[in-house]
Amino acid sequence: MVTIALDVLGGDNAPGSNIDGALLALKKSEEVRVLMFGPEGVIKEELQKRGAEVSDRLVIVDAPEFISQEEHPVAAIQKKKESSIVKGLMAVKNGEADAFLSAGSSGAVLAGGQLKLGRIKGALRTPLATVIPTASGISLLLDCGANVDARPEWLCQFARMGDIYARKLLGIKEPVVKLVNIGSEDEKGNALIKAVRPMMESMKDINYQGYIESRDIPAGAADVIVTDAWTGNAMLKLYEGTASTLVKLIKSAITSDTKSKIGALLIKDKLKETLKSFDASQYGGAPLLGLKGLVVKCHGNAKAAEISNGILQCADFVGAGINDVLSEALQQDSAIFQKDVDK
Repeated sequence: MVTIALDVLGGDNAPGSNIDGALLALKKSEEVRVLMFGPEGVIKEELQKRGAEVSDRLVIVDAPEFISQEEHPVAAIQKKKESSIVKGLMAVKNGEADAFLSAGSSGAVLAGGQLKLGRIKGALRTPLATVIPTASGISLLLDCGANVDARPEWLCQFARMGDIYARKLLGIKEPVVKLVNIGSEDEKGNALIKAVRPMMESMKDINYQGYIESRDIPAGAADVIVTDAWTGNAMLKLYEGTASTLVKLIKSAITSDTKSKIGALLIKDKLKETLKSFDASQYGGAPLLGLKGLVVKCHGNAKAAEISNGILQCADFVGAGINDVLSEALQQDSAIFQKDVDK
């Protein structure tokens, strides 16, 4: 049984969608247990609306305080010890939960993970890793939000983390790892990219295959895409916005007149299947890799399906023992990278 601490107050659709997601996850898997952190009265009222009750697998933990997007993340984490984010993270730290899931304040979740759990030995920094849909399947993008400024050795570790995640959790045997750049030529890129390239090339036990341009990402030109968080987050939001816009345009086009509606009926099943493949919510949230405990951040506008998939994603992560594998690999790498830095 894997126990997930859920921030019931986090996100634009809280608390309803978060509770719906928890109930859905419990139906899908009998190996999951959910601790719901939020105001006890609010959670009980929402459960009653749905005809659901607390049980050994669905537990309410009273957390009356809320951290909003507008609050300073570090100050809020330090001040609001009764918040759903802090209490959920502390449940992981104290061994009461195996993972923490939230769609709330990104800054508070990231800061709280660092302050309350800390990094595993050997982890230089902790990147957010998110699965993105592509024409050939899926790719893993990291960092997509945690470390806006980066150093060469950090990106090398992100590549290592991404390689392990892709192998152990996504089932990709030989993940192709590429570094985001503005061109494929060796001389292209800023100082950071030029410093990273020879270091990453020296990592012979990952399948590093050079640079990738943003335009090649949707085609699935790499399994693991490595970049700093500023670039990664900007790319991710453009990616999501473009996908959303295209879906709206397609739906508008196929319902614009009678002829289009008839054509849409003929391709309805295939179209629905194709559009679903580009729905990122089916992959859950973005784990913050390298912490002493699992923290997963869902989109702020996450609905029940994404929360449910995020909970099941946490269970898979814990079951695969990813943190143990990361810890062993990062300790070896950090010693090598530190020597390069010292030089």
